[in-house]
Amino acid sequence: MAEPILQIRDLTVEFSTEDGIVRAVTGVSYDLQPGEVLGIVGESGSGKSVSMLTVLGLTPMPPGRIAAGEALYKGKNLLTMPKKELRDLRGGEVAMIFQDPMTSLNPVFTIGDQISEALQTHNPGMKDDAARSRTIELLEGVGVPFAERRVDQFPHEFSGGMRQRAMIAMAMANNPAILIADEPTTALDVTIQAQIVEVIKAAQQHTHAAIVLITHDLGLIAELADRVVVMYAGRVVEIGDVYTIFESPRHPYTIGLMNSLARVDSDLDRLEPIPGQPPSLLNPPPGCAFHPRCVHSQGRAVCRTEIPELRTAEGGGDHRSACHFAEELAGVRAPIAAGGD
Repeated sequence: MAEPILQIRDLTVEFSTEDGIVRAVTGVSYDLQPGEVLGIVGESGSGKSVSMLTVLGLTPMPPGRIAAGEALYKGKNLLTMPKKELRDLRGGEVAMIFQDPMTSLNPVFTIGDQISEALQTHNPGMKDDAARSRTIELLEGVGVPFAERRVDQFPHEFSGGMRQRAMIAMAMANNPAILIADEPTTALDVTIQAQIVEVIKAAQQHTHAAIVLITHDLGLIAELADRVVVMYAGRVVEIGDVYTIFESPRHPYTIGLMNSLARVDSDLDRLEPIPGQPPSLLNPPPGCAFHPRCVHSQGRAVCRTEIPELRTAEGGGDHRSACHFAEELAGVRAPIAAGGD
């Protein structure tokens, strides 16, 4: 296997609040391989976005603080990299598609000006005409119709789906080695979501960028991801290739997420929600953070007292689970197919 393009090791991120210290990310570790799509999934507040924003130096500090860990990109630790060097990296070799393009785009500059700025910032010798031509080419590449005219329009003149296409064009402008997509389809209707998925697929095939896909949408994960990281209460609770995670999950939280999905291969009167609420990160429960909601814990003391390690699941390979009783979960739920063309 090739050397990972990004290695996150034992990342821990805390926030100071009036009520105390919130540990938003605890001991998170995973690798990103060149050219792969790595899905990071979990409920709101699980630490998905905070971990990647911190890696890019976009978490405000204070109130945030990196308590431990490193993030190695081509051997360099992004967490200790000088600010100027990190700024040069962002938008160039590492780019991000944010969740809400309306707040990410500047309302007083045209779409073309903003994409051209991204190009010229990382290519200082690029002339205005060349930047404009490249911007039109990028907009055409992500499916914006009449790009030569729309390049001079402002963000409010674009629909939500078109704004997200413009954000993808901006992110892909400098052919990044890593593309981070943070909930790229959340604010869009189902039809537009499908179109954006196809745009991301095409962009990835064209540039061969490694993609980190942050989402709570398991359908999107099944469609795009090669491997999956499942996070809960700031920790990684399961990790493996997408087929293994969907066919044979080995953590009760992952199983709960799967069972709460609407499925076309079964006739259910109602979905099965995960009972309870995510824990407070100000005062997390002892032991496994998921045990108060876990139907498989059955009150066993080890779940309430010991934090489970992320260990190799039954069957070996790269499939790992942070459950004391992962072996008992084989066959707990019916398989669901993942992947698609």
